[in-house]
Amino acid sequence: MKKISSNFLFILKWLFISIITTGIIGSSTAWFLIALDFVTIWRTNHIWIVNFLPLIGLVIGINYYYYGADAEKGNDLILETHQAADTISTTNSSFKPIPILIAPLVFISSLLTHLGGGSAGREGTAVQMGGAIADQFTAIFKLQATERKTILIMGVSAGFAAVFGTPFAAAIFALEIMSFKKINIENIIPSFIAAFGAHYICLTWQVKHTIYAIDIIPSISISSLIWTILAGIIFGLAAFLFMYTGKILKSVFAKIKFEPMRPFIGGIIIALFIVMANSTKYIGLGIPTIIDAFNTPAGHFDFALKILLTSLTLSAGFKGGEVTPLFFIGATLGNILIWFIPLPMALLAGMGFVAVFAGATHCVIASIIMGMELFGIQAGIYVGLASIVAYFASGMNGIYSAKLKIGAKYDLYNFIRRAKEL
Repeated sequence: MKKISSNFLFILKWLFISIITTGIIGSSTAWFLIALDFVTIWRTNHIWIVNFLPLIGLVIGINYYYYGADAEKGNDLILETHQAADTISTTNSSFKPIPILIAPLVFISSLLTHLGGGSAGREGTAVQMGGAIADQFTAIFKLQATERKTILIMGVSAGFAAVFGTPFAAAIFALEIMSFKKINIENIIPSFIAAFGAHYICLTWQVKHTIYAIDIIPSISISSLIWTILAGIIFGLAAFLFMYTGKILKSVFAKIKFEPMRPFIGGIIIALFIVMANSTKYIGLGIPTIIDAFNTPAGHFDFALKILLTSLTLSAGFKGGEVTPLFFIGATLGNILIWFIPLPMALLAGMGFVAVFAGATHCVIASIIMGMELFGIQAGIYVGLASIVAYFASGMNGIYSAKLKIGAKYDLYNFIRRAKEL
């Protein structure tokens, strides 16, 4: 009887934790997306604001320098906290969760980045808010180390799902970047609960997610699979180029010793580019361009310019994320592959959409599932094969540097092995 009572209290505790965390994270992400739409529309109607991007960068740099030094690691802070959870006693009086200040800091900084015309995504904001919010319950409920790892996974899963409206992919994404070597049922179920909970809460706030469609999916043949493999290699190389460009630019900006000056100088370069190019195509999220890539020919160098501008934005210290720019890069690159790959334009754009994401993040399982959630299960063979090939063609490193500490490469093998064990 005592064991039944104990199990009941355990389930009740985690049910309450799940409801409160997904409610807060889902709502916070919904407010962020609503605010992001507002600042994007405002910037579009008042494009002169891009001239103030250097000053916006200086404000962001100063805020992080004086109030959020720990938050500068971004998503890697969440990953490192998860990895170190086993070595930190949550019952010790000196224990401190991830600073909650990170949530409003990245919320505001990301909005400012987009307001001024920086090229960035949004998932980084949601993941960091989700991780910081979730970790506050570690101390409140006096969670053990293993439980802390679970709630951090829930925070990441909830944030990602609320942003993109792909709960299956979000749940796997959180497990894939944080818990691959030790994946177990205790983490899988909470990750899915958090993803679906945050997703539907976001929908309750009337947040609408972008709908993408692949109108023609050819029948499977040897030739179509060979062309898909070739496309996957190109997408993997694009992911490598994105990571390599970011690495170089980070080392360049690191030479500026006073950190707040990095986004100030980066802002000057980005603002000059926008003015000289006389185009806003490559700033912000770039969703209109992504949508167009499924239907109309893209510019020959759209993907390359997005790589450059996003790498500049994030390496300089502006805030946001990489994933939506990766979608932009992949979709526009896939679009122009129609020059020599005889597959439908929309299919190539969709394959690039998820495959470049797979190559850059090394989250190949989440990428495949996202592709099927967005484009339908009929596209699964094409987006799946392209993602797997891009994963191996992109090199050993991914954009989440902390993930390397847990053996990022060959996570696909670990996933298959653990799936068989479960």
